Amino acid sequence: MPVLNEFLKKVVTEIVNPIILLLSAAAFVLFLWGVFDFVAHAGDETKRTDGKKAIMWGIIGLVIIFGAYGIINVALGTFGIDKLVPGALSR
Repeated sequence: MPVLNEFLKKVVTEIVNPIILLLSAAAFVLFLWGVFDFVAHAGDETKRTDGKKAIMWGIIGLVIIFGAYGIINVALGTFGIDKLVPGALSR
């Protein structure tokens, strides 16, 4: 079982963490783009609507990503593996 734990630690550290970071950065950029569209094109109702949609989808993306992060932490805790706290898996 220690081999499986080490394998899962490596998978989480090397694959899952970077994917979560990349997706959360993309969702945050989408959110910021929506805020920019909403504010910069205050006079154009279609651009404001597009900005509102981008803000909404950015927030939804962040909620889903952080929810997945929490579920992964719960699953790892259930199996007795360190949580996804930065630096915790590299010790």
